[in-house]
Amino acid sequence: MLVPQGEEAPAHDNQTQVIYTPIKKIVCTSTTHIPLLDYINETEALVGFPTTDYVSSEKMRQRVDQGLVTDLGVDKGMNLELLYSLHPDLVMSYTMTGDLGQLKKIKELNIPVVINAEYLEKHPLGRAEWIKFMALFFNKENEADSVFNEIESNYNKTKQLVENSLTQPTVLSGIVYGEAWFMPGGKNYATHLLADAGANYLWKETDTNGFLELSFESVYEKAKDADLWIGVGSFSSLDEIKAADSRYTLFKPFTDKQVYTYNARTGAKGGSEFLELGYLSPDLILKDLVKIVHPKLLPDHDLFFYRRLE
Repeated sequence: MLVPQGEEAPAHDNQTQVIYTPIKKIVCTSTTHIPLLDYINETEALVGFPTTDYVSSEKMRQRVDQGLVTDLGVDKGMNLELLYSLHPDLVMSYTMTGDLGQLKKIKELNIPVVINAEYLEKHPLGRAEWIKFMALFFNKENEADSVFNEIESNYNKTKQLVENSLTQPTVLSGIVYGEAWFMPGGKNYATHLLADAGANYLWKETDTNGFLELSFESVYEKAKDADLWIGVGSFSSLDEIKAADSRYTLFKPFTDKQVYTYNARTGAKGGSEFLELGYLSPDLILKDLVKIVHPKLLPDHDLFFYRRLE
């Protein structure tokens, strides 16, 4: 229940959280929450974060370096005593597993907890729209609407560029972890972006929004002649890929040097800007992908998140 500061909360049961708005201090637990604060000009509201080295935002890093954002330790083992000492008005969290144990402990400290479920959205613009959720707690709905509307407009304009394209270059994604090749399923967020960029992702017909686990042999059989290889984990060069497994060199996009990473930009402490800013900026991701897949359609665009490996 959101209640304006200075007003009395309506009658409610013990299970209802009361959050007085606008809040002044917040603890966030995912780097994807950082841009939501930055883009509604509430950077200074963040007072605590687990493992602050992951933060890439220049505005927020400045606060971290000045000691204005407290490092609360590892995400799932945050120092709750330290968190309590910050007296935040709100903790914004997420849960991938449904394990709410730590969040219940925070609530027991009489600190309101809200779940940001942006990662469950299947459409890229759906994830960006969660800036409106953050804005509710600061009474910044108008600012959030303005930010989202621009992102939505830019995204749709870029998508329209490829709608009449006569070609759909084939795309391979992912790498081997352990014994299996992991790559986005056909209903995955990344697959949606590739489709909107006019690419023919070779596993687009698979019916999962998670990740596929495939044998190297099956991937090679289907994608050995792919035009592009987009998304290669943490590899930063073709030599690194070759050193990890010489069989990677058998793929056409490797020999043609058409392999792309999304880790072109990292923060001062090595955090991934793609993983931090990407949820809020699908318009930038889409422009990058169109530049890679159909370079003539965006001749003046310089890749932002992505880069071609040498």
